[in-house]
Amino acid sequence: MTAHPAKVLLLGLALATGCTLAADTIGEVDTVFKLIGPDHKIVVEAFDDPKVLGVTCYVSRARTGGIKGAFGLAEDKAEASIACRQVGAISFAKPLPQQEEVFSERMSILFKKLRVVRMVDLRRNALVYLTYSERVIEGSPQNSVTAVAVDRATPIPLR
Repeated sequence: MTAHPAKVLLLGLALATGCTLAADTIGEVDTVFKLIGPDHKIVVEAFDDPKVLGVTCYVSRARTGGIKGAFGLAEDKAEASIACRQVGAISFAKPLPQQEEVFSERMSILFKKLRVVRMVDLRRNALVYLTYSERVIEGSPQNSVTAVAVDRATPIPLR
């Protein structure tokens, strides 16, 4: 028995989009009025680093409105900004890799994603977070970076 190509595609989409952390929407502002469908917006979302207790990252990015935006068919712009902050006592459940993707969210129906990568700066005992967009064919060089200094009394464990 062979699988129907449409079912395979839907399963692939579900797996590709279902493996991301959910961000909390903090707020949004309208940037362009659209007569039909939602307005274009800048959205601010927060997500907690899943492996570093006490660190939350805030990402602002454009969200396309209009009819395409209402149906999830629009491709959002590749521009995003990030600010990560210590929001509690920092602790680590287990050692971290030197570099790891901690968050991703789709920006178009198929091929474009916003990604956040955590890097460990052992020399300065800091966590560096980079946000950028990626597309299957061509990504964008636009990016944003932020860092969270960790108290020297709490060394960052590397694996």
